[in-house]
Amino acid sequence: MIERLPTPAPHELDALTALWERSVRATHGFLAAEDIGFFRRMVREEALAGTELFVVRNAAGEFAAFAGVAGECLEMLFVDPSECGKGLGRELVRHVVRHCGVRRVDANEQNARAVEFYLRMGFRVIGREALDPSGKPYPILHLEL
Repeated sequence: MIERLPTPAPHELDALTALWERSVRATHGFLAAEDIGFFRRMVREEALAGTELFVVRNAAGEFAAFAGVAGECLEMLFVDPSECGKGLGRELVRHVVRHCGVRRVDANEQNARAVEFYLRMGFRVIGREALDPSGKPYPILHLEL
């Protein structure tokens, strides 16, 4: 079941950030080690607070996956590695498209699994940037429904 998380408490932000890091370490092998720390701080202090958050919890009540939405853009989608393959990402994307009007998403070009996922979900590549928004050499693909 998808739940909107209107104002995450500090311990929830910590748990979401930890989930983000587990997911990134499992899927973003192209990132330099020092960049994970850089992005972790940005996620915890800025990105989570700057989006409307939707979460899925596991049987123990812990976060299993989350999505962050800003306007019609899916800003974040992360699934705990232990929960991958259960359709949680697909469920979250369908929810935010249907209920939040999401039409766009950006994905790291080097994260082929994510790009393939978004293409299967109906998104199409409409542009590419050689650098990510932080100016780091991680090309970004812009996708749109």
